[in-house]
Amino acid sequence: VQLQASGGGLVQAGGSLRLSCAASGRTFSSYAMGWFRQGLGKEREFVAAINWSGSSTYYADSVKGRFTISRDNAKNTVYLQMNSLKPEDTAVYYCAATNKVVVTISSDYTIWGQGTQVTVSS
Repeated sequence: VQLQASGGGLVQAGGSLRLSCAASGRTFSSYAMGWFRQGLGKEREFVAAINWSGSSTYYADSVKGRFTISRDNAKNTVYLQMNSLKPEDTAVYYCAATNKVVVTISSDYTIWGQGTQVTVSS
């Protein structure tokens, strides 16, 4: 599986963006998927994750209630809908895949996309 993230951009505080992560390969539906982000000078942090079927989702406390992760296995795509964006959400966002049950630790993810920049202005 290879991953391609897109949908980042510049948005004002309070605005919304939807990130997409398109996967190649026929085994996408067997992977749990996650979104991580890394701000300038900061460590990469967990944002959200979803199991293979989409029936279970997990969120970092900092985005709970504002972000929604979802997936469409027919389209080999996972999404991150981001609402009520804040300047502290500014980061490069990465999608990743794991063949483990949904996990929140980046080292458990074995396949990573290239990242997409999200910038939230105040």
